[in-house]
Amino acid sequence: MQSVSRRMAQFALSLTYKMIPEAARKEAKRFLLDSIGCALAAFDLPDMKAAYRYIKELGGTPQASIIGHGTQTNMPNAALMNALLIRAMDYNDIYWKQDPSHPSDIIPAALATGEYRGASGKDILVGIVIAYELEMRLCLSANPGIREVGWHHASLTQFVSPLVAGRLLGLTEDEMVAAVGISGSSHFTLGGVVAGHLTNMKNTADPMATEAGVRAAMLAKTGYTGPVEVFEGKEGTFDVLGNVTWDPDLMLDGLGENFLITQCGYKAFPTEALTHQPITATLEVMAENEIDTHQVEEVLVKTTTRGADILSDPSKYKPTTKETADHSLPYCIAVTIAKGNVLPSDFEEEALKDPFVWELLPRIKVVADPEIDALFPKVKRAIVTVTTRDGGSFTKQEDFAKGRAERPLTDEELIAKFRANASGAITNSRLDEIARGTLNLEEVSDIRNYMKLLIRDR
Repeated sequence: MQSVSRRMAQFALSLTYKMIPEAARKEAKRFLLDSIGCALAAFDLPDMKAAYRYIKELGGTPQASIIGHGTQTNMPNAALMNALLIRAMDYNDIYWKQDPSHPSDIIPAALATGEYRGASGKDILVGIVIAYELEMRLCLSANPGIREVGWHHASLTQFVSPLVAGRLLGLTEDEMVAAVGISGSSHFTLGGVVAGHLTNMKNTADPMATEAGVRAAMLAKTGYTGPVEVFEGKEGTFDVLGNVTWDPDLMLDGLGENFLITQCGYKAFPTEALTHQPITATLEVMAENEIDTHQVEEVLVKTTTRGADILSDPSKYKPTTKETADHSLPYCIAVTIAKGNVLPSDFEEEALKDPFVWELLPRIKVVADPEIDALFPKVKRAIVTVTTRDGGSFTKQEDFAKGRAERPLTDEELIAKFRANASGAITNSRLDEIARGTLNLEEVSDIRNYMKLLIRDR
């Protein structure tokens, strides 16, 4: 029988633009636009400035562009920096049916290699669809998900990114299989990057797996080889991560026929995914009952055991960094009550010191609910109860946050999010041009022309 990685490679090589249904094409363009907006919003963040200095110091053959800067470097460096920019705000896409993932982290693998090759917009869209289809299936194939047993989803991205890069670089089938083996031999990632006190690595692990995939594809193109049974072979993924049950059929069945990209979601808030249902429920209960923010005595949030554990440990009640704050359920709920929304600006240095938010933090109680656990991960229910100083008690249950496939963003909402994110770096006329160009990417003959639109002009 053919290996798992070979069958994945065959899909990546055989997929054509015409094979992709219109709904899947549209989502590929929408996710690209959303990702570009997230990248431009992150342009001036301290960690992104530090990462850019690192990329500049590395130098590299000018092969592909960095979003916002326009600077050219080699393909792996460009893929890394662009993925970092997309991921930095924790505001890009989210897929979470079993394992959580952000497939848009892999888009830069298509952009960097496609720019180097002068690929068309249709070629880039094919690459994006390959990224989503393979990443999402890998997320479904382990039970429980690998995140549940201590591994980060970058461990899955390492298998997908070389196939996206390899398709755009024109690799043969054998070279594609080698690229998966090379990357899959080098980049398993511990879940500790998103546990406890968080550092810059929270947003860096997956971009590094994208970078590793581009490097692996480039290396395979020279004739370099890697394990051909990196999944099912001796001491391969299925053996090493043996505390989960793997289903290869979920990885492979329906490829090229059933497109999962339409089931991926967008983030309406720049925060960790399990905060979204509680934020949504809090917004709704406050608005529906016209609760005065200064009359809030206590907020009880019932969520999953996992959510209570990773999002409300003691460090999350004293967030001093963006990385900790956007993974702090108490902070996110306190901001929701204090300001009536949760925006990127709420994680800037000055905002993290807001006295009213800190006054509210001790009033946010987070508890694990066994009944909610029983629904997870298919449904990520949150139940929020707000108690007021006059003794009132108001409760709201939310199963699906705004932006998920069950409650999708409209085109108008998505474009509004893009404009809000990118407006600090791009003038209004250019914003319109980028939005039009992205949503009509199939008309672009050379992606290098599109990348020039993404250079900061404000």
